[in-house]
Amino acid sequence: MNTNEIFPRFDDCFPDLNRFILELLKIYEAGNIKSWSDLEEKVKTYFTPQRMEQMESVIPGWQKMASYSDGITLVHVACVFLGLFRLPEFQNFTPEQNQLAKWIVLFHDVEKAHIRGKKDTTHAFRSAVSTAKQLPRLGFPIREEYDHLITAWSELTYSAIKTSADFPEPIQDNDKIPEILSGLEGMFGGDGPAILIVKCVLFHMSINVVSDWPQAAPLTEEEIKRYITNNLEPLLKVMMLADNEGWVLFSPERQQQRIETLEVFQGIEEILFS
Repeated sequence: MNTNEIFPRFDDCFPDLNRFILELLKIYEAGNIKSWSDLEEKVKTYFTPQRMEQMESVIPGWQKMASYSDGITLVHVACVFLGLFRLPEFQNFTPEQNQLAKWIVLFHDVEKAHIRGKKDTTHAFRSAVSTAKQLPRLGFPIREEYDHLITAWSELTYSAIKTSADFPEPIQDNDKIPEILSGLEGMFGGDGPAILIVKCVLFHMSINVVSDWPQAAPLTEEEIKRYITNNLEPLLKVMMLADNEGWVLFSPERQQQRIETLEVFQGIEEILFS
């Protein structure tokens, strides 16, 4: 990561949300959040209509995301934050990585349409579009070409979908990734904070980490070599560990799924660093 590039701290932009997650962490570690329903009650109490409006004013799409399936994705995002703060990998991050990971969690499902009985297999690409649009408004540095490129890039990324005989819903079109990444570099530069956040959001549905929950369009080994940089890999690993925690924090299979995810990323590290 370009450590000379200053970027907004999540803790400064969302101090109330950060404090809320820290409070959740204390309550959880004290044994007073034992189930999804316990967590749901805390999350829905915190996100009053006023707070929802405040979030929407900063992150357009937040209220729509939270409206699906009685707020299941909103609770999931809070649970991902809770899982993130507990991860030893997150606790060992540098201060810069720590802040980037929080931004990634905040945006990763902002465009997810959680309709019961259906799997939204393309929301990572859509959420990446929302992320790329909002980061400059939050103060993240951009290149001069940003305004010229963002509209066409957003249309390209949003439309990067195709059908598959293996899935009833459309899936992401990975053949468009080289053009998507080229546009990102044109807007944000090489490997700075904004591009790392957007890439993590873009790819968080692109690697098979848990055997029971295969992704619709995982990257091939060759694509991993091409698209996952050394600076991106630890952030993506922590994002996917935390994302899994967001669904299984109260489940008996939790530890096994963590083991599987770490094994997958050990293999990725061998690919990248060999």
